[in-house]
Order: sequence, then C-alpha cells, then structure tokens
Amino acid sequence: MSVSTNTAAAAPGGDTRPVVSLSGINKVFSNGTVALRDMSLDIAAGQFISLLGPSGCGKSTVLRLIAGLGDPTTGTIDWPGSPHQPDGQGPDGREDHEIGFVFQEPTLMPWASVFKNVWLPLRLKGMSKSAARDRVMETLDLVGLDAFANAYPRELSGGMKMRVSIARALVTRPKLLLMDEPFAALDEITRFKLNNDLLHLWESFGWTVIFVTHSVFESVYLSDRIVVMAARPGRVVADMAIDAPYPREDDFRTSTTYNDYCRLASNALADAMNASEQS
Repeated sequence: MSVSTNTAAAAPGGDTRPVVSLSGINKVFSNGTVALRDMSLDIAAGQFISLLGPSGCGKSTVLRLIAGLGDPTTGTIDWPGSPHQPDGQGPDGREDHEIGFVFQEPTLMPWASVFKNVWLPLRLKGMSKSAARDRVMETLDLVGLDAFANAYPRELSGGMKMRVSIARALVTRPKLLLMDEPFAALDEITRFKLNNDLLHLWESFGWTVIFVTHSVFESVYLSDRIVVMAARPGRVVADMAIDAPYPREDDFRTSTTYNDYCRLASNALADAMNASEQS
C-alpha cells in the first residue's frame, strides 16, 4: 500500500471526464486570510472522496465554492460533463448538476414538522405539498424516518435530526452530495450506524460524494479516495486511493487492510500538519 494519485477514475459508461474540476483555486477572504492557495482537484463521477485535514485547512471552503456559496478569488471551477460550460468563474455549469449539501449542524426549522423540513427544497422550487408528498415520503423512508414525518425536531435525537438533514439534501435527487462533517457531533455508536447507512445509500444510487472529516478512521471506512489537505494556506498534500472493496461492514473496521490504510492516512495527516506549521 502506498499514497497514490487517483484522479482519473472512469465514470459509469466509460466517461472519464470529471464531474467537477477545480483548477488553481485561490481564496482570500476580506480580512486578508488566505484560505486556499493553488487548490486543484478533479472529482470523477461515482467517487466517494473524503477531504481530510486539520482545522483551518479550507475543507469547508472547498465545499462552499463547489456549491456556489462563494466565488474563488482566482482560478476556475469547471463542470466538464455539463452542456453549459462556465465562462471564467460563473456558475452556469453548476445548474445542470443538482447538488445536495449537508452541513455540520442539522439546521432544521424548529417550528416545522419533519415532512415540512424535507419538503423545503422542493417548495423553494415551486412544488406544492401534495405534488411533493410521494417524493418526500420516499426520501424519509430511505433514511428510516417515514414514521416520523409529523414529528418536530425537538422530539428527535441528534442522529435522527441529522437523518432529516440528509433527507432534505437527497429529496432533490442530487448527482453530487456535499457533506461537511455531518457526524462529528454524534456519539460513536450513532456515527458508525450513519456511516453504514450512508455507504448503503451511496452504493444503491451511485451519487458522487465529497465528505469533509477530521477523522482518519471515518475517512478510511467510507472513502475510495482520501484527499489530505494542509492548512495556512489550504492545499492538497496527498491523494490516497483506498483499494478496499465495497460493501464495507463493521468487520472491515477490525481488518488488517483497514488498519494499514488508517496508518497511511495518519502519516499523511501528520505530514500535512507539519507542512502547515512550517508554512
């Protein structure tokens, strides 16, 4: 096993074009903080990629730029599979790639039922409650919460709230799912359960997932590729292919293969932190 670059995985049907391509991205905030410098990354269709790195390395910033929740200072974000190629830094290509975003906190509307929270993205697109009902209920069933459609966030556990947040991201049937440390605040048992459920959904529906985490163990368990970033400024310092078959169940966590990859990822993360301190 070794750290290797894995940016050219073939998409279904043999299309090797990336879903999204970041090229020479620099992001400088208004206070002068350099969040990203020369960040380049190709994301192939169907990959499960974890962005792993220390706090302040720009992992969340990368997700927000891909989602269009901000613009790079310089550099380009391209959508090669889109019939509308963006001009410069414009978001045109993004419109043809439905994106779901799961934030660190569930950010649910406390006054609204689970159903209404999940319906929200469709409602914003002009879909009535009756027209959206079947899709919302199907999505709640996917995350095991169809029986809680009429419940309110205050009645749910932390893990259930995160499932609602995931359902809200999935209800638009995205091709690209962006997840910003969604399980970081959960207890270990709940986190393991949601890891397993997420992998099952990813394998079933073939999304492309970009997952931000601080956890070496979580990144190895979930991903077929880990991109390790260094901070100050954020940049890619290692790109690891995790060559372990799916489906992955709990016994994978105790396997020699898993432990070997965790060691490699830990070493790469340590190198990234050293690179941050020296920059």
